[in-house]
Amino acid sequence: MDARVERETPSNSKHKGRGEVNEVRKVIMVVLIMVMLGYILIWIIMPTNLYKNNWKVKMSTTLKSTYFGTYGLSLLIFVFPVLFIAVLGSLYLHYGTKYVDYDKPRKEDKSRRWLGRWRRPLLVRGPLGIVSGIELSFLMMFIALIAWSLTTYLHVGYAKIKVHGGQRWLYKWEATIFRLGLTGNICLSLLFYPVTRGSSILPLLGLTSEGSIKYHIWLGHLTMTLFTAHGLSYIPLWYVAGEISQALNWTKTGVSNIAGELSLFFGLILWATTYPRIRRKCFELFYYTHHLYILFITFFFFHVGIGFAFYMLPGFYLFVLDRYLRFLQSSQSVRLLYARVLPSSSSSSSSLELNFAKNSGLSYNPNSMIFVNVPSISKLQWHPFTVTSSSNLEEDKLSVVVKVQGTWTRKLYDLVSSSSVDRLQVSVEGPYGPASKQLLRHDTLVLVSGGNGITPFISIIQELLFVSTNMKCQTPKIILISTFKNSIDLSMLNLIIPLSCSTSDLSNLDLQIKAYVTREKEPSEDYLKQPQTIWFKPNATDSPISRSLGKNNWLWLGAIIMSSFIGFLVFMGLLTRYYIYPIDHNTNDIFPQAARTIYYVLILCGCMVLVASGAFLWNKKRNAMETKQITNMEGITPQATPESRFYNADRELESLPHQSILESTEVHFGERPNLKKLLFECKESSVGVFASGPRGLRHEVAAICGAGLVENLHFESISFSW
Repeated sequence: MDARVERETPSNSKHKGRGEVNEVRKVIMVVLIMVMLGYILIWIIMPTNLYKNNWKVKMSTTLKSTYFGTYGLSLLIFVFPVLFIAVLGSLYLHYGTKYVDYDKPRKEDKSRRWLGRWRRPLLVRGPLGIVSGIELSFLMMFIALIAWSLTTYLHVGYAKIKVHGGQRWLYKWEATIFRLGLTGNICLSLLFYPVTRGSSILPLLGLTSEGSIKYHIWLGHLTMTLFTAHGLSYIPLWYVAGEISQALNWTKTGVSNIAGELSLFFGLILWATTYPRIRRKCFELFYYTHHLYILFITFFFFHVGIGFAFYMLPGFYLFVLDRYLRFLQSSQSVRLLYARVLPSSSSSSSSLELNFAKNSGLSYNPNSMIFVNVPSISKLQWHPFTVTSSSNLEEDKLSVVVKVQGTWTRKLYDLVSSSSVDRLQVSVEGPYGPASKQLLRHDTLVLVSGGNGITPFISIIQELLFVSTNMKCQTPKIILISTFKNSIDLSMLNLIIPLSCSTSDLSNLDLQIKAYVTREKEPSEDYLKQPQTIWFKPNATDSPISRSLGKNNWLWLGAIIMSSFIGFLVFMGLLTRYYIYPIDHNTNDIFPQAARTIYYVLILCGCMVLVASGAFLWNKKRNAMETKQITNMEGITPQATPESRFYNADRELESLPHQSILESTEVHFGERPNLKKLLFECKESSVGVFASGPRGLRHEVAAICGAGLVENLHFESISFSW
């Protein structure tokens, strides 16, 4: 055999496979960008005469059929592109999970330095919060689109008015408020994307649902402003024109005014409770009234008809699908292994760590979050919590930290810390988080936290610990700057080290911890006190946390979107061809618009529920079979659960003496950190600065990094929940 022939080693095969996957992902991304640009172009030209008198006429004539009626055009240019992006995006994300990129940090080049400047915070204080240059640019482009659409709609609408004399202003008035509604639909079409937690579109843009909440807020305010101006302006118009009876009009085939008024009524109630002071002080009122979106959208559909509703339907459909998958996942009880109660100086500063069993195949990235429901406290309330564990470092456990902040968290803390229950029924949604790990792109990571804002940094440090220990990769230098009110709160730092590790394991990291206690000038007597561990007994009815669609979550999601949409087209076509068309003959003047809307929506929801339920049950059965195989391989008795082995193993680990991480922490009492000095002392070429905690702290760090005094600081604000 020729010695010159290169052997196909596992390492070479892996790199070859990664290269092929990256090439496929590049091709997919090119296609996605082209479709996205085409979709945006449609919205830009839609108000013009070019679209109305030329493109729309030609395409409508071509796509008109006895199966889809006059709605073929709307399905093709407004529904299909978005769902195509969602399906192809799912495939792109699926390939991205096949090979985790733990290569060496990327070198800084001109393009990355240019992009880094645009990512800097440009707006820090104000109603918009922290806004980067990229976000501000896209915001200005979106405002330009809204302004362009409204002015073009008005120009085209005014040109159609043939009436002259004293009544012309009434026609202009009506044309203006009608176009306000058309413009508001642009905002509505985007409103639900930011709150679709399992979205395959947000990760394509480097976004998460938690980090995109502010976009939902911006879009919500703009949508309701335009729709309120649109709806309320009709009342005085009808009064002046002597047609006030139009307010009670519900036509058989046209626009229903009553439905529009009801939609606006529910929208205004929902909008009123989003006022910041109401949302902060009466969160439950805000939360429950937000479910009025169901009535808002329902009557909106009846108001405009299904044909016009197709414009915003894709975003709403993806949101409803995600909501249904979350419902399926949350219908199961998950296994709560143990809790660690942190020492505290008062009941108002109490915190605890909850540790759940998870499927070993469940992988998530740092800064992920889950939603937790405890039926014994409230069957309706779901609370978000930042995941503090690394799915790689602890393959079979998932941890979150709960801080007492309100009635629900107080009840949970009292229930757990009292040791009065040996099992707690808990349901979970998630985890949700960023689609990729980008922890190695900087030379240094500076993690700035205030209070419980440290929780997302715990998972980051644990992930880097896994990378340096198991993957043998070079990791960036880590500087953790944490601020606490009292010295007893320093116990939060002990959560950085899971029970399965020790402080000696941190020697693999270049980690510096600087802790600042602001309200005490010397430590309390028990500030080195270790957390109290409370164990829960295993129960056969509980299951580990797992994805609702299994390991190949993205692939299944794309298949569900594609299959349900194809099913919708088939059944819609059959209904239209053999029931609606013989009555209406594509005139849209005979068959009731409300009935058509109900039929189409029921078909769409039915296809979605049928396909999603089938996929969920198949993966649930597969997970159960894998769990049974583990049970048989490891010789676990039928009376026990697979998690019971972790119960025993972790109890043994917990009984061993542990050194507190506080003994190797630089602690400053009675002072606050000089963040500007600490950040400017970092001289590496690329310094990633992450801030988490109170709003004032995040704004201070953002202002320092955004000032442009140094080029090497790259800011990122992290959302956290506890």
